[in-house]
Amino acid sequence: MNLGFFTMPIHPLEKDWRVSLREDREAFILADELGYTEGYVGEHHTDRAENITSCMMFICTLIDATRRIKLGTGTVNMPNNHPAAVAANVAMLDHMLDGRFIFGISPGGLMSDAEVFGNLEADRNAMFLECINQVLEIWASEPPYNIKGKYWNIVLEKQLMLDLGQGHLPKPLQKPHPPIVVTAVAPFSKGVAEAAARGWDPISANFLMPHWVKTHWPKYVEGCERAGRPADPANWRVAKSIFVADDDKTAERYATDPNGPYRYYYSQLLTKLVRGGRAVAFKTDPKQDDNAVSVDAVCDKLVFWGSPNRVADQILAFREEVGDFGTLLLAGKDWKDRELGRRNMQLLAEKVMPQVNAAIGKRQAAE
Repeated sequence: MNLGFFTMPIHPLEKDWRVSLREDREAFILADELGYTEGYVGEHHTDRAENITSCMMFICTLIDATRRIKLGTGTVNMPNNHPAAVAANVAMLDHMLDGRFIFGISPGGLMSDAEVFGNLEADRNAMFLECINQVLEIWASEPPYNIKGKYWNIVLEKQLMLDLGQGHLPKPLQKPHPPIVVTAVAPFSKGVAEAAARGWDPISANFLMPHWVKTHWPKYVEGCERAGRPADPANWRVAKSIFVADDDKTAERYATDPNGPYRYYYSQLLTKLVRGGRAVAFKTDPKQDDNAVSVDAVCDKLVFWGSPNRVADQILAFREEVGDFGTLLLAGKDWKDRELGRRNMQLLAEKVMPQVNAAIGKRQAAE
């Protein structure tokens, strides 16, 4: 099992924006140094807590500061962007990263972003599909361009000076395009099946109860079968909230602190999803009343904490529950305590994952 990093950072509203951006960037650099294989960053324009406004711009700050880690958008919210801009910017970023790029896409889940971009009442799933289809068509085409859609028209015919290079939309370094991943945030996600049928791979969000995460694998298999390609668990990424410390007492204090970053993270998410009518991710039963879902119950189920031995056991038990997957993505949290935040990432890479992989190897050898 590989180890990666995924952050849709939720910072205290009073925290200096410069500090939170520096710390988020530092986490990716540390992940690279520790051998994390992938790192994804989210984006929102209208949220003071989730305050990275452009995942691609953020990734640009990491190009020369990292060496091995593959960097991904987590995600580009397609309805809020023009397809030609997405195609051109992703192509350039893929070249700048020398192919260390993964293209994460979604319809976007923050309704205030949808409102500010004028698509709150639109069919954002349809916009998402049109946008990515047009991006892929741009990359597969040569000028002149005449790509018509319901939401966007991409036409470049009159202003061509091809002998001078004018009129070309750029293509990415990776052929035919960078790997594409989608983040699954709902139980029994139909999007996972549709993505798999197109050759894309899923990331299961860190705010889904384990029994909902488990529903993503059959959907992935369904989509792969439709496409005639093998459903390889190595292509399934699962994000989890984890806090590892040198001892259980320190881990429990920090991870369960009512004023700590883990409770704050899930308090923010739970409140937003309940108000948006999408609290099912946090429920053990879809019929459960929204008001019956508490932050404490959510954190008790979704946050792994403890010493390396304890966390390794939790990860292995989780894997037994949901099934085999290829990459565990540590879900980033605010560094209320910078040293503990860094130590968490270090212990997970150097102490926890070797135990996890050794145990997986033994079980596979015995089967």
